[in-house]
Amino acid sequence: MEGAGSWDALEWTNIEPLSRSSSSSLGMSEFLLEAEEVIVQGHGVVLVNTDEAGTLSVTNFRLLFVSEASRDIINLGTIPLATIEKFSKHVSKTSAPRQSDKISSQRLLQVIGKDMRIIVFGFRPRTKQRRAIIDALWRYSRPAQLWDLYAFTCGPSRFSNANPKLRLLNEYFRLLGKDSVLASGSMTGDRSLNISNEWWRVTAVNNSYTLCATYPSSLILPKSISDEEVLQASTFRGRSRVPVISWCNPGTGAVLARSSQPLVGLMMNVRSNADEKLVAALCTQTAGEKGRRKLYIADARPKKNALANGAMGGGSESSSNYFHSEIVFFGIDNIHFMRESLARVRDYLDTHGTTSSDGMSSFLRNGERTWSGGHLSSMSASVSSLGESGWLIHVQNVLAGSAWIAARVSLESASVLVHCSDGWDRTTQLVSLAGLLLDPYYRTFKGFQALVEKDWLAFGHPFSDRMGIPTTSGNNNTPLELPRQSSVGNISTPPMRTSSLGPQSSANSSLHSQTSNNCSPIFLQWIDCVAQLLRVYPCAFEFSSVFLVDFLDCVLSCRFGNFFCNSEKERQQSGIFDACGCIWMYLASIRDAGGSSHVHRNPFYNQATHDGPLLPPAAALAPTLWPQFHLRWACPSEAGVGEIECQYRIILEKYTEAHKEKEMAEMKARNLKINMECLVAELQKEKHTSKSATATARRTYRENLAIRRAIQSLGCKVHFSSNESNLMDTGSGSPDIKGGLSYSLRRDSDAEGLHDDKNDFSVSISAVEDSMVSDNWSSRMCETLCPFGTREGCKWPEAGCAQLGSQFVGLKANFDAFDQLSIVDGYFGSEYEVP
Repeated sequence: MEGAGSWDALEWTNIEPLSRSSSSSLGMSEFLLEAEEVIVQGHGVVLVNTDEAGTLSVTNFRLLFVSEASRDIINLGTIPLATIEKFSKHVSKTSAPRQSDKISSQRLLQVIGKDMRIIVFGFRPRTKQRRAIIDALWRYSRPAQLWDLYAFTCGPSRFSNANPKLRLLNEYFRLLGKDSVLASGSMTGDRSLNISNEWWRVTAVNNSYTLCATYPSSLILPKSISDEEVLQASTFRGRSRVPVISWCNPGTGAVLARSSQPLVGLMMNVRSNADEKLVAALCTQTAGEKGRRKLYIADARPKKNALANGAMGGGSESSSNYFHSEIVFFGIDNIHFMRESLARVRDYLDTHGTTSSDGMSSFLRNGERTWSGGHLSSMSASVSSLGESGWLIHVQNVLAGSAWIAARVSLESASVLVHCSDGWDRTTQLVSLAGLLLDPYYRTFKGFQALVEKDWLAFGHPFSDRMGIPTTSGNNNTPLELPRQSSVGNISTPPMRTSSLGPQSSANSSLHSQTSNNCSPIFLQWIDCVAQLLRVYPCAFEFSSVFLVDFLDCVLSCRFGNFFCNSEKERQQSGIFDACGCIWMYLASIRDAGGSSHVHRNPFYNQATHDGPLLPPAAALAPTLWPQFHLRWACPSEAGVGEIECQYRIILEKYTEAHKEKEMAEMKARNLKINMECLVAELQKEKHTSKSATATARRTYRENLAIRRAIQSLGCKVHFSSNESNLMDTGSGSPDIKGGLSYSLRRDSDAEGLHDDKNDFSVSISAVEDSMVSDNWSSRMCETLCPFGTREGCKWPEAGCAQLGSQFVGLKANFDAFDQLSIVDGYFGSEYEVP
């Protein structure tokens, strides 16, 4: 190995000593989640898959690997503790490149994940780091108590969980066509709950979980069946999982029902009248149709397995006991086959991937079971090894069975009852996948949540047992450290690789025997089936394949409490809903933060063209490896979304940005238009005001001109003045003035204390000398008749004036009246009009 992260390039003398802590972050605070703490830490650890050196930390939530060169989290080397399926230690001895006589040993730690990755970390001898890491993994990867999981330490935080019972009731109401009814908290504890339509009703007969401990508290049953009859029928079904309705068509009355196997015994001669009546009630006919609806009883097991279960009291139904029914066997293998099959796929990918756990690309590895330089024989052998895993065959069986069920319900309006042995593994896969095909609502984000919560969580899929996490009663699964293995030579194939490509060895058997007998990737397989349907119908789903990967990672990591325990009853007793965060709230928050172009949203989704059932033909159900999940660790460059989707997202983002810019431009244009309209209105107002002022000025000018003529006719001189101009003489320019009156005009603002000198306006009226008016007959007449006249002539304004005192009181005593004086234009004739 070469490069900055290789064994020889590391300066082992500078490696920091082992760090232990239970409360501090040890310099990792920038990488830690809320309430996450570093337990133990090792420096100078090499991630063999990518030949990169870094710091390996065990926290209370995950195994965290940070590159020493870039100080970034390496995703391949970082795995949640709950996602670890098993781990083992190895010792590999290699010769130094330049000293062939010296052999150095490499201390290795192999970590196998439930998410299809195999990681190998390398430790230098005599550092005691590997032992400390393994001890921490023993303690924290499989806690003894359920509440020791990180989800309880973190708490609900920002992702609090509402009561899922309410969401289940709302989904029931939707199925019955009662969308207007909303579930309330009082309904969850009300045994008298009885919402119904023409054929079906919602009942709380299992409110205290006395009918069935692994069923939800509320159920949908035929309206013609009483609660007492349901209790009687439950004794005839395994684990009391009585036939109940999972999905119904409110238009046709066809139903999709589920149950466990009937307890018919080895001779298949045990019967139950209550069970037969309940099953017959599933075929209630719609109005206007004659005869009974056909009933299909779909047994998910191989027929030989169903017969074998008869020896233990189980078995399968007889069509002679269930009127107008047909029994169909799907031949889907049990949980043990699925577990072994996925392990073989994981080993195949690790062997032929670009980032294998031995640090060597498949194109460079020698051997008969690899590409071996492109020899045709070895290539065909490697391809056949994938087929030998059986995983794709299992996926195809589930897909084909679900499509068959959906076709019977959609095309024939038939009712289908599905069961396996216990009715919580294969039954759940088939019923939920058939519902996904039948109902377009389940292909949306909200509907997908309702589907998973109804068929997987409420109806009791044992998630704790299948994922190997503690239950409410403790942890029945021991931590999985594999036996120590040694090898001589280069870092070679992982312990399971050889066995996966050929017959199982005894070592392989011992490794698998340490895996819990109840662990199985049932839910992972169902998500794989959903991804296959998304590949066939890329425009029918609101969510993308990336969403399915992130959702599955969250489930496997146990970061949230939604998928803890084995039933609704256990989750309620443990207080999971209040103590832990909600996975749905978390996914919704990151989806909303990314907007309409977030990777969880399917850019090709077209609801209008896929608003009905999806009925794929058998030829379209040939599955392939799910690249985004299966190849993301072994072949990361090939695991991304398709090139077309990437280009479409880029175009969509550009279109979204252009659309936003267009909206902003349109908003600016609207604002400019509004501003222009306001300015036009103001201009119109100013124009109107200007016209009014001009008319007023003209009228005032004509009035003043008339007044001036009238005053001048009395032999007086009128002077207008302001602080902007000197006194103006409207009469002759003679300065000889005998006497006069003055009047000052100011605006209203002067009276309010807002005096402005520029706005002052004065009017001065003065009488002229007798000599200046001797030629004026009216002046001579005034002096002749004036009683105040003297030999010296008119003494006004020092003396009194008969005319001013009698006819012009306004000019002498009331200047306000003078200001308001107005003479109409017609009084003086057209000669006084303003040109």
